[in-house]
Amino acid sequence: MLYLLDANTLIDANRDHYGIDRVPEYWAWLIYLGEQGQVKIPQEIYEELTAGSDELKRWVSQTDSKRALKFKEEVDIELVRRVVEEGYAPDLSEDELEKIGKDPFLVAYALVDPNNRVIVTAERSKPRAERSNRKVPDVCKQFKIRSCSAPTFGRELDFRTNWDENTRLFA
Repeated sequence: MLYLLDANTLIDANRDHYGIDRVPEYWAWLIYLGEQGQVKIPQEIYEELTAGSDELKRWVSQTDSKRALKFKEEVDIELVRRVVEEGYAPDLSEDELEKIGKDPFLVAYALVDPNNRVIVTAERSKPRAERSNRKVPDVCKQFKIRSCSAPTFGRELDFRTNWDENTRLFA
């Protein structure tokens, strides 16, 4: 199974749960999974992450992170069009296209092999949302692509810290 990371997954992880400077094991684990081919960041999502000027940008731009996590596959632009037209609306305005951002690219990468690709996103389903207000999990569901939250991703791929109960320290 290949897990494709949405930018918000890494942004939230760094800000809220696994700060790069506080839980370096998490970030090393992501690199390891990237090297194993289990986790990737599509080019368009990678560009969102490198647009900032924070610690996350520095981490994702490091040679090891980039080599392990950046997805080398090219997006199928016809699949992107299909995702926009069928998943959002065929007549989106420029403002609406700007609002949905790179999400259709992420979904298009998963649509290449929906049985073996999962999108990891912080977005929550809002089934009644329409047009540019649609959320990634709902668009994924429409295309029969599995999506999951970051906590589910961590459980499925068995993220753990090396806490030693005896010494009360990280090993």
